[in-house]
Amino acid sequence: MAVDHYENFPVASFLLPRRLVPAVEAIYAFARSADDLADEGDAAPEERLAALQAYERELDVIAAGKAVHNPPKDPMFARLAAVVADYRLSVEPMRDLLSAFRQDVVTHRYADYPALLDYCNRSANPVGKMMLALYDADDARNVRDSNAICTALQLINFWQDVAIDLAKGRIYLPQEDLAKHGVSESALQAGSLEGGWRPLMRFEVERARALMLSGAPLARRLPGRIGWELRMMIQGGLRILDGIEAADYDVFRQRPVLKAPDWLAIGWRALWM
Repeated sequence: MAVDHYENFPVASFLLPRRLVPAVEAIYAFARSADDLADEGDAAPEERLAALQAYERELDVIAAGKAVHNPPKDPMFARLAAVVADYRLSVEPMRDLLSAFRQDVVTHRYADYPALLDYCNRSANPVGKMMLALYDADDARNVRDSNAICTALQLINFWQDVAIDLAKGRIYLPQEDLAKHGVSESALQAGSLEGGWRPLMRFEVERARALMLSGAPLARRLPGRIGWELRMMIQGGLRILDGIEAADYDVFRQRPVLKAPDWLAIGWRALWM
């Protein structure tokens, strides 16, 4: 299983209250389909951007409240409009997602860590904000910790998928960090473990782990199912980092994934958080 900010939507989780399933499914469908517009198929960049702009216009209609009496023709947006109205959700996190997806189309390198964090703030953190809003738990402290968890999950996905992203022409490792550790793009393309690769990845893994742990108190603070869902997600992300370390940072040939024994460890760690 990849640690991915859309796969971490708890749509099929037994921990998700049944009353929230339709709402989470509607938000997931929007996020997943918009992400696919930016990433999948062979459309030209301008076509992808135009399709995402059409999604933005649908959000404008929903935000204006016009969709309540005149539902969108697209069933996906009709369901999303109903969820926004029923739960009084802000569409701003959805706009942030679209902003990140547009960036995916045109930006394939990140100069430094702050630039990468800015992307994560729009590509990953909105997911946590929307989930907290559905649970009516989106106060400032919870959102702060949720942002740390979601960004950490996104970073973990990047470190897990270095080779996959390279094949798509993307490098999420900050250029500043690559230069500092003496790792060239040609070395990445060759999957070389020589020189500064392992110190670089050790640094990135430790930074992602620290960020995850900084947000972990949220899982203990939130009651019931949402708290347990978060515990599992946190421990799943940390387990992937353990896997990267166990592979001696060779994510080119040994992409870490979670298997059955890992889930036993994740469950045990979640229990004792």
